[in-house]
Amino acid sequence: MEKIVEFSHVSVEFPGVRANDDVSFSVNKGEIFALVGENGAGKSTLMNVLYGIHTPASGEVFVKGEKVTKFDPKEAIRRGIGMVHQHFMLVPSFTVAENIVLSREPKKGILCDRKEERRQVADLSREYGLEVNPDDVVGDLSVGLQQRVEILKTLYRGADVLILDEPTAVLTPQETAELFAVLRRVVAERGMTVILITHKLYEVKEISDRVGVMRRGKLMGIHETASVTAEQLAELMVGREMAPTPEKEEMTPGEAALEISNLHADNNRGQEALNGLSLQVRRGEIVGIAAIEGNGQSELLEAVSGMRPYRGKITVNGGDISGKTPGEIRKLGLSHVPEDRLSTGVDKDASVSDNLLAGKEKEPEFSAHGIHLHPKAIRSYAQKLYEAFDIRGAGIDVTAGSLSGGNMQKVVIAREMSFGSQVLLIAQPTRGVDIGAVEFIHRQIRTQRAGGAAILLSSADLDEVLSLSDRILTVYEGKITGEFFPPYSKTEIGLGMTGTSKEAAHE
Repeated sequence: MEKIVEFSHVSVEFPGVRANDDVSFSVNKGEIFALVGENGAGKSTLMNVLYGIHTPASGEVFVKGEKVTKFDPKEAIRRGIGMVHQHFMLVPSFTVAENIVLSREPKKGILCDRKEERRQVADLSREYGLEVNPDDVVGDLSVGLQQRVEILKTLYRGADVLILDEPTAVLTPQETAELFAVLRRVVAERGMTVILITHKLYEVKEISDRVGVMRRGKLMGIHETASVTAEQLAELMVGREMAPTPEKEEMTPGEAALEISNLHADNNRGQEALNGLSLQVRRGEIVGIAAIEGNGQSELLEAVSGMRPYRGKITVNGGDISGKTPGEIRKLGLSHVPEDRLSTGVDKDASVSDNLLAGKEKEPEFSAHGIHLHPKAIRSYAQKLYEAFDIRGAGIDVTAGSLSGGNMQKVVIAREMSFGSQVLLIAQPTRGVDIGAVEFIHRQIRTQRAGGAAILLSSADLDEVLSLSDRILTVYEGKITGEFFPPYSKTEIGLGMTGTSKEAAHE
């Protein structure tokens, strides 16, 4: 097999952290190679070396047999390396076509040839089976379509080695299946090489030819995917035998802590996203929302948390939240884990400590009259949360933006669960999170339920919704289309997610 990428004794160091430790392996031309490991294991760092974002402290990297001497994204692109990051790098106000050709626009004289730009993008979209409308504004697109734009952008630049960092973290099952079909096609028909960074081991088994396992910066081994089980991969990733999923503790739900009646709300484009939706969540139960992305689940949680205007009635612990700010709603006993940790979950430029404290700054324990902060108390509190929630990084003083995606998520989970709120809104709790952290976060959610919290859960991962929920509501076009109780039927729930009622599903 022809080696297209080779790492030889590569180490990468950041202040206080050895992110990659003497890593050596190669990737073959025309294969789908999966790279797995816990958050902070060094997967993304290593691929950022290949893409030229980081320079190794020691070791060598070869692309197509040539030693890389200059680590720079432009140089990587010139060598045919393309990377789609976990957090997209698109200009929301630009069209699809403008984003794809950015910095490489076709010219007509000194001006950009917009007609040729749209033609090239339409041809590229058709050629790779990644359907997009060149004239759509990127900010108006679902995250699944935005990912398509990112992939097309790398292909437009001539990539024949495609690195995908957690590509399915933002996709519905249908979109994941479409993406995998595209990947298989470009590998089989065009001889492309795909390197897939993922935490989802069933996807590794489904799509990859070989898999590399990393743990704490070291490469633990390379395996033919067909010869290793998902359970063995999980144990290699975390360095221990995985605990079986605990049986859900039987509970009798109490009174309704969250009540929503005849809720209407618009999306960011001014179109109605919620159409008369009503539900309640009782103390000691988890109600899961099962919906294909873009059907109102995001607007639902944003309305309840005070982030989006709405029409209708919402009460939290008996208090009407109409006209209240997110801070005032929090005081009624509500915590919110938002779906996009980067834009609304953390302040990436603030320290981990500041992010963990957010919302508690004015408490007497941490400040005098909400003005004079008590640094010693703050550090002690932040350190306790940091350790209790197994956040991994260079400590509480570094910026939250320097953490891996999964560790950023742990910061959000730790902060929101530290309030002791009786109503929890949880969106995408384990998006882009490794299997060890998934186990930990799920345990924390179950602990909150056992403590009597009323939890409204929304996740694009249907298996997560099935695993955690005491009741599931399917939502389609802003309306509830079905209510389901264990034992769940994926078929019935899937029909509800596409607008078919439970009764029609039975028929």
